[in-house]
Formats: sequence, structure tokens, C-alpha cells
Amino acid sequence: MIGFFSAISAVFFWTYACAIWRKESERLLPRQINIYKNVFASIFFFPVLLTINWVSDINSIFFLVISGIVGIAIGDTLYINSLKIIGTRKTLSFESLTPIIATTLGALTINDIYPQKVWIGSLIVSFSLCMIVRQNTESNDYSKETKILGVFCAIGSVICAVVAALLSRIILIGSTLTPLQTTEIRLLSASIFLFLIFKQDFLVVFNYRSISKKSHSNLVLSTLIGTNFGILFQQIVFKFLPIGIGWTLLSLSPICALLISKVEGDKINKLTIIYSILSFVGVFITLI
Repeated sequence: MIGFFSAISAVFFWTYACAIWRKESERLLPRQINIYKNVFASIFFFPVLLTINWVSDINSIFFLVISGIVGIAIGDTLYINSLKIIGTRKTLSFESLTPIIATTLGALTINDIYPQKVWIGSLIVSFSLCMIVRQNTESNDYSKETKILGVFCAIGSVICAVVAALLSRIILIGSTLTPLQTTEIRLLSASIFLFLIFKQDFLVVFNYRSISKKSHSNLVLSTLIGTNFGILFQQIVFKFLPIGIGWTLLSLSPICALLISKVEGDKINKLTIIYSILSFVGVFITLI
């Protein structure tokens, strides 16, 4: 039950934060938002570093560094770029790929054993979310080519997220590191990587004159909720649940995003509601 409630919490946290990040992406570049949220998130959890045994856990830490770079530094930059171009719900809906991908990779790489109902449930969730993304949702002024770029960014972020989650799962079940410790290691690794690649953007982000007070407030709040607690609860999910089941639950973000769809000019039709209900059926089948 800990894994289930952690997944639902992460879904709500991510959806709320994504709405803010998309809004702020009109003022800042996606990588600048990613820099902002990761640096502040790692500062919030910085005392956790004092509890880590850096010598005995060095091998686990190495894999978590890779996980942070792939999933947070690279994956989240692609993710926020997709939010900017194709919108919150459509970006989240590309997570329709993650349940079946995560289930397959978990079975192939770390010998997660899933009963038939998990495969059926993850396929139902993937199908229903895929159908949601096919609905005519948002309209914006971007060209067709730019929208295609947004789609590729969304797909790239999904691949990065699944690979990073798989590495986290391996460490969480094979070491003494806690979800909180793994969260901070991943966040700090992502921050350092982004600094090395985008030094100039750091100067822009942390020049308070270049960002309004309202934007700072929005970004700090979304960082605390979406990055700190969102990733922490995600790590708890991967600690207690097989990666396939965990990602099936975490993929419900598009359903939660229906709550903010009108704010973004996203129209909801009957088919969207039907497929949303179907996705919950898939989750129920997975968990029973």
C-alpha cells in the first residue's frame, strides 16, 4: 500500500508542477527551468548527503549519478521542452509508452516476474492513454515541424525516464541506500551535469533581475512539490513495487491533467473520458 499511495501522490505532484513549468517556459528556456528546479531541489535535500556512506556505497552512487544525468538532466529538459510545445496533457499522455516498456525491461533485465494480469493491465493502460493523446486537444501557433519536435522530445523523455527508473530500482533493492538518499544523489548529479554543459544559463537563472518575483515564487513552489516530493515518492514506488507495476501507476498523470485542461485551452470530449475510465480499469486489473 505504501507503493500505491506514493505513486498516486507523485502523480498529483507532477501534474501540478508541470502546469507551472509549462507556463514559465514562455519566459525561460526549458533547460533553464530544469537548472532552476534541480539546483533548488538539491539544496532543499542537501543535509541528506551527510547520512550517506560514500565509501561503502560508491558503486551504488555511481549508478545513481548515471540515473540522475539520464533521467533528470537530459530527460527533464526534453520533458519541459515538450510541455512548452505540445502542452501538459499531451506530453503526459506519451507516458502511455512507459507501462509496457517498463514491464518488459523489468522482466528482461532484473528478472522482475509479473503474472499475466500485470501484462494485461499495463497493455490496457498503454492503449487507453495512447488513445487519449490521439484526441484533438490543444491548439497553438507552432508549426507542424515544431510540433513534431515536441513529440520527439516527449518520446525521448519517456525513454530517459524508464532507463533512469530501472537503474534506481536496481540500487533501491540491492543496497542500503534509502529513497531519500537516492533522490538527493540523483538531483545533485543532474545539477552538476547541467552546470558543466550550460554554464551561461546558470548566470541567467540566478540573476534575480532577469526573473520576476512571481516567477521565482512559482518555480520554488513547483520545485518543492514536483521535484523534491515528486521524485522522492517516485523512488519510494520503485523501492516497494516492481518497475512495471510502479510505472503503470505513475502513468496516470494524463488523467490528473484533465483537471487543468480547461486552463490550457484543452478541450475534453466523450472519448477522452471513456479512455480515462478504461485506464483506471487497467490499473485495477494490475493491482487485484
